Amino acid sequence: MFFYIRRSAHYEFVPTGQTVNKVYCLEVLKRLCEKVRRKRPEIFANNSWILHHNNAPVHIARSVREFLATNQITVLEHPAYSPDLAPSDFFLFSKIKEILKGRHFDDIDDIRSNTKAAVNTIPQNQLQNCFEGWTRRCHRCIASQGEYFEGDCGDIQQWGM
Repeated sequence: MFFYIRRSAHYEFVPTGQTVNKVYCLEVLKRLCEKVRRKRPEIFANNSWILHHNNAPVHIARSVREFLATNQITVLEHPAYSPDLAPSDFFLFSKIKEILKGRHFDDIDDIRSNTKAAVNTIPQNQLQNCFEGWTRRCHRCIASQGEYFEGDCGDIQQWGM
């Protein structure tokens, strides 16, 4: 899932049996770029969007890095072992789990449709707070020169979690 301060920008469910490798990652990034080009032409045209993903091997594979560089997509560096900097890790996944907690699903399609619905129910102000928290976390990481730091930067209370 790729999201920004207002809403989801693009999401995909990994097909059953598909390995998430650099080839698959490249295809997802191509679809993301196309979606940004269509839905946010102003930021696509002037390359004013930033991609922040973690250091998973598929994200840092040479072919992925070359694709991003060739397409002039700015990538925010992600320090090693820093899951608390990724908005999907510190906000989105827990928010989806909170919304879906205690529910039972009939099949994969039911899970997918309920997950999509859960994402769409996240209020815009919570997404905005998420990105404000992300900014604070990034500043704290820079101030600590990439070293570990404790504290939640006040994010959890602001999101009502």
